[in-house]
Amino acid sequence: MPWDEAAVPTLTSPAGGTPLLERAGAHGPHGSGVPQYERRGAWVIAPRGAYDMDSVTPLAQALDRAAREYPVVVLDASGITFADSTFLTLLIRAHRSGGLRLVTPSPQVRQICEITGVDGYLDIRDTVDDAVA
Repeated sequence: MPWDEAAVPTLTSPAGGTPLLERAGAHGPHGSGVPQYERRGAWVIAPRGAYDMDSVTPLAQALDRAAREYPVVVLDASGITFADSTFLTLLIRAHRSGGLRLVTPSPQVRQICEITGVDGYLDIRDTVDDAVA
């Protein structure tokens, strides 16, 4: 099951109706399917599921678009269940373009960042509010 399909059940209204993201207009600027929203002048991207070389493209596109339009891009990584070197490379590239802040990385993301030493390179914050302040 693709990562975006896996996330849909948790993102629907309590009555099982329209996904909350669609109702709130929280999809990316070009319908990337990666949950996104603006907060205090920053762009927050909140991907869910697994990210590897076969599934990272929508997230890469969302990060690229956000970096061109916003001075601060926040990646809420709390919902990422798997990440490989492709995801890690994406984080490094996004950080180099400026303004990326990683928020509440899941245990899997935290582990890959710690093992590779990238946690000392990235701007990692505890909350979205802290990242957009």
